[in-house]
Amino acid sequence: MALTKKGSRLITVDGVVYRWRVRGRPTYVQALCQRPLTLAIERVDCNGGVLLVDMPQDHPSNWLGAPAVPALPSMVAVVVRKALADGWRSDQPAAAFQL
Repeated sequence: MALTKKGSRLITVDGVVYRWRVRGRPTYVQALCQRPLTLAIERVDCNGGVLLVDMPQDHPSNWLGAPAVPALPSMVAVVVRKALADGWRSDQPAAAFQL
């Protein structure tokens, strides 16, 4: 499964380029602040597995006007390093790795 290029951003972590994306519109439960913001991350140079990360903050476009912190590249780099340490194989095709 590959991420769409539209709306995604590139980040280099330890010399490897990854593409990451936050869903533009929240899902229904994210809009009601019942589920957190989710990031999808994949390695750009190969057809590896996708990393799905539930972040601790609400989606910025939630319907309740709850304060939301945007996902920053520095956060994404930390998450990628943690996922790699926890066993995510970014260079091998596999089911989505949940963190």
